[in-house]
Amino acid sequence: MNTISVIGSGTMGNGIAHVFAQYGYHVCLIDVNQAALDKALVTISKNLDRQVTKGTLTEYDKQDTLSRIQSFNSLKEGVKNADLVIEAATENLGVKLDLFRQLDELCPKNTILATNTSSISITKIGSVTKRPDKVIGMHFMNPVPVMKLVEVIKGYATSKETTQLVMEISSNLEKTPVEVNDYPGFVANRILMPMINEAIYTLFEGVAGIAEIDTVMKLGMAHPMGPLQLADFIGLDVCLSILKVLHDGFGNPKYAPCPLLVNMVEAGFKGVKTGEGFYVYTPGSKDLKVSARFK
Repeated sequence: MNTISVIGSGTMGNGIAHVFAQYGYHVCLIDVNQAALDKALVTISKNLDRQVTKGTLTEYDKQDTLSRIQSFNSLKEGVKNADLVIEAATENLGVKLDLFRQLDELCPKNTILATNTSSISITKIGSVTKRPDKVIGMHFMNPVPVMKLVEVIKGYATSKETTQLVMEISSNLEKTPVEVNDYPGFVANRILMPMINEAIYTLFEGVAGIAEIDTVMKLGMAHPMGPLQLADFIGLDVCLSILKVLHDGFGNPKYAPCPLLVNMVEAGFKGVKTGEGFYVYTPGSKDLKVSARFK
């Protein structure tokens, strides 16, 4: 595999493109929004600068990495030579199904179609293509250049050959791939999201404040980040979407999203991406302040 097409140039998409290019692959980064593409390339360059400053890359390595990334506004042009496509668009079932229908028509017959979804069924996505054996999940963790895990999710029809190839290519990126089966939330979010949801319920029911809840989990359970700060970092809208997938998929009330989370998302307070969630995020500031709405 030489050519990797990444669809979506947001946080996950630009991180995935960064890593593949750094490890010698030719990357086609695709987004309909030119401004988003331009921002992604700036972000990748800044993240590479950090690696140069730390001494893990040379300036030559940085320029070599950037030279391997091409940007495209056209899906057709961006995937026409792809050996592997990784979809990192919005976490919306309708959007993903429509994209995979198009990819099935536009990509070469041997192209593997992967999705970076954090919870949506790989089997359902594969079912809208004529190549369900070549559809698979590659769930990278954020930030992609730093985090070592790749959750490799097999759909019901995903072939052993496809799974093995994706496990190998993940290892080539010096990631640790973990093979899992296709059930709601997979492994990472089936365990993580109920914990985050319970932390929000703990706040909602007045058991403790935001800083207190996060401190208990950081100091008592050795978590590097408290669950409420982590929810802000993931995006409260993404957390809500995943919990809905779990709730719908299992029909179990334990996965029902906390009403506070629902209200926050509906009001537009989605965490870091909007500047405020449980905490307030001021550009350039390292101080973490609890939102005045909870005081």
